[in-house]
Amino acid sequence: MAGLVLVRTIHFSTIDRIARIEAVTSLEGWNHIPQTMNDRGQNLMVETPNLAIKEMPSPMPTCEAPELGALSSLRHHWPEYLMEVGLLGIFMVSACLFGALYESPHSLVRHALASQLLRRLLMGLSMGLTAIAIIYSPWGKQSGAHINPSVTLTFFRLGKVKSSDAFFYIASQFLGAALGVVLVARFVGKELADPAVRYVVTVPGKHGAWAALVAEFIIAFGMMSAILYFSNHHRLDRYTGLFAGLLVATYITIEAPFSGMSMNPARTFGSGLSADVWSGLWVYLTAPPLAMLTAAEFYLWRKGRISVKCCKLHHDNEKRCIFCGANGGFAS
Repeated sequence: MAGLVLVRTIHFSTIDRIARIEAVTSLEGWNHIPQTMNDRGQNLMVETPNLAIKEMPSPMPTCEAPELGALSSLRHHWPEYLMEVGLLGIFMVSACLFGALYESPHSLVRHALASQLLRRLLMGLSMGLTAIAIIYSPWGKQSGAHINPSVTLTFFRLGKVKSSDAFFYIASQFLGAALGVVLVARFVGKELADPAVRYVVTVPGKHGAWAALVAEFIIAFGMMSAILYFSNHHRLDRYTGLFAGLLVATYITIEAPFSGMSMNPARTFGSGLSADVWSGLWVYLTAPPLAMLTAAEFYLWRKGRISVKCCKLHHDNEKRCIFCGANGGFAS
C-alpha cells in the first residue's frame, strides 16, 4: 500500500474507557452530567431538564361520587334533603309575605304605590335578595341551594348528581314549597287568599299559555346558562349566587306579566296546592326543565363535560359536598 491509514476508533460501548460519570441534580435548575469520552479529556456535556413535578393543590376532589342505593342515600344524606325542604320553604314564605305586602288591598304599601311596575320592581328586589341569602346561607352552602327540580334534573343530566340524590332532592323541593305556603296561610290566610294575591300562584298572563311557555323557556335557559358559566369560572364562581339573585329580580320585574315568573315546577305546585289553581300547569312542568336541559347541552357543546366542576351554587366553603366529596362529603 502507498501509505499507512491510521484509524482512530472510539469505543463508546466499552465502559472501562469512561473515566467518570458525575451526576449533579439541582431542584432549582438543570442537571449537568460531564462524561470523559477519550484520552484527550474531551467532555460531553449532557443537559437534562429537571423532571420534578410540584403537585398543585386541587380546589375539589376529582373522584366520582359513589352510587348509593335509596336507603343508603337517605341514611347518609338526609341533612341535605331536609335543607332543601327548608330552603325552598323559606323562599315560599318570603314570596307569600312580600306578595301580600305589595298586592293585598289591606296593605298600606299597596295603597302608597299605585304603579304596578314599581311594585313588581320591589317584589323582584325582595325575592332576589331572598335567593341570595338562601344561596349563601349555611344550609345553602351545604346542600348546594338547588331549590328547583329543574336545576337538580339538569345537574343529574350532567352527571353531577346521583339518581337517589336527585330523587330525594326533587321530592324535598316539592314538599318544601307546599309547606312554606301552608305555614304562611296559617298566620295571614285572609290576605294571602285575597284574589289580588291568591297564594302568589303562577299562571299564564293575558297573552295566553303559549306566550307563557316561551317566556318560561327563555328565563329558565338564561338562568341555567348563567349558573353554569359563573359556577365553573375560576375567578367568578364565588359570585354565582349574586348573579342568580340579580336574574330573579330582573325576571320578576320584566317577565312576570307573561307567566308569573315561576321557572320552578315545585314553586308553582306549592302555590297551586293551597290555592287549588292549576291553570296552565303543563307550562311550568315542561318549559323550565326543558330549557335548563337545553342550556346544559349548549354548555357541553361549547366547553365539554370536564369543565363542569360540581353542582353547588356556592362551593368555596367549609361545608361537606355529597356530590364531589369535598370536606369529607363521601365519608360514611
